[in-house]
Amino acid sequence: MRVAIIGAGWAGLAAAVKATQAGHQVTIFEATHALGGRARVITSSNAQTLPNGTPLRLDNGQHILIGAYTETLALLRLVGISPEAALLELPMTLQFPDGLGIRFGPWPTPLDALGGILQARGWSLADKWSLLRAALGWRWKRFVCPASLSVADLCQHLTPKIKAELIEPLCVSALNTPPWQASAQVFLRVMRDALFGVPGGSRLLLPRVDLSALFPDAAAQWVLERGGLLKLGQRVESLQTQGQQWLLQAELFDAVILATSAPHAAQIISAYAKAAPQPVANQVQHWVHTTQALHHEAIATVYGWAPQASLPQAMLTLRSTAQYPAQFVFDRGQLGGPAGLLAFVVSAAQGERATLQAQVLAQAQAQLGLALQPVQTVVEKRATFACTPALQRPPPAIAPGLLACGDYLAGPYPATLEGALRSGGAAAALL
Repeated sequence: MRVAIIGAGWAGLAAAVKATQAGHQVTIFEATHALGGRARVITSSNAQTLPNGTPLRLDNGQHILIGAYTETLALLRLVGISPEAALLELPMTLQFPDGLGIRFGPWPTPLDALGGILQARGWSLADKWSLLRAALGWRWKRFVCPASLSVADLCQHLTPKIKAELIEPLCVSALNTPPWQASAQVFLRVMRDALFGVPGGSRLLLPRVDLSALFPDAAAQWVLERGGLLKLGQRVESLQTQGQQWLLQAELFDAVILATSAPHAAQIISAYAKAAPQPVANQVQHWVHTTQALHHEAIATVYGWAPQASLPQAMLTLRSTAQYPAQFVFDRGQLGGPAGLLAFVVSAAQGERATLQAQVLAQAQAQLGLALQPVQTVVEKRATFACTPALQRPPPAIAPGLLACGDYLAGPYPATLEGALRSGGAAAALL
């Protein structure tokens, strides 16, 4: 089949790789001149040097992967990227600058989690027992709960310290949604895969290369080498049918995979629905309404630098408040970047860019004792969807020959790189 893929983010490129692997002829249309969508290197000129003149490449956000992301690791290997070389592997760690918190042990899954809980610093026996009892309960119930539950509901019997120092940072990092608004079922699915899914599923995998080099560039090259086409700077605004085929940019295709953001996909499909035949039009309109009902959350990444700035480990958890909003900080010097460069992540970010930057720099001074110079602050206003209880997410099949992929589509995972790549593969499988 001749397949058009609209969007060259992680989901679209995964769909392109999988469709090419299945023997289809792929053409990728990308509105910009950059690959990777919301997980890519920044190309703006003001992001190219540190205050001391050191050149650098900044990502438009800091991403965390874990060993349970089996589809991500498989696709990296398929397109020629070695996870062992491109990712720094660490035990699951949620430790604060003062050394308190949890760090999993060097044992097989799930003994690593058990050892981490028992050895966690700053937690009382009552804290540890409340967590162990809850985890055993989740395991007993096969990590399934009523769809209406929030993470806060699920964890109501945990001690305040466990909620504040474990559940909240885990929840915002995995679902980008605060516990009182986040889906307990999706949270449990991530916990199940990390703790019991595959050996080493809980291991942290932190990128040591920029996000464009991690997958998008290699994936596009892999597709091109196998006869695919990549058309940059071509924004697709509408879809038309011509017989059983689809007309895009004056070309005919047998199938289309929409791999754009949710709002742009809904805009394109809404225009198509007006001309779609019944009963396809009703199905398409329902897809549009479901997609438009998604609420989106912002993620801010604040890059700061000081000549001697360094962290005791590559990633630390921070105590997040309204005044100090960052939940995590990464030492980019330990991840292949220049020494002294730190990246602070604010999930479910609120407020203006300048305000967030000032708050995070003050947080660095207060919690890390570091006076940092601002390098750049990136705010992705629609970075993820709010992963709320009983959320209805649109399916990948829209109409005959018309599919969608993206981390917002129906699936077991929240808005993560793994969710995006799985969605791309699922769409390609439906061709």
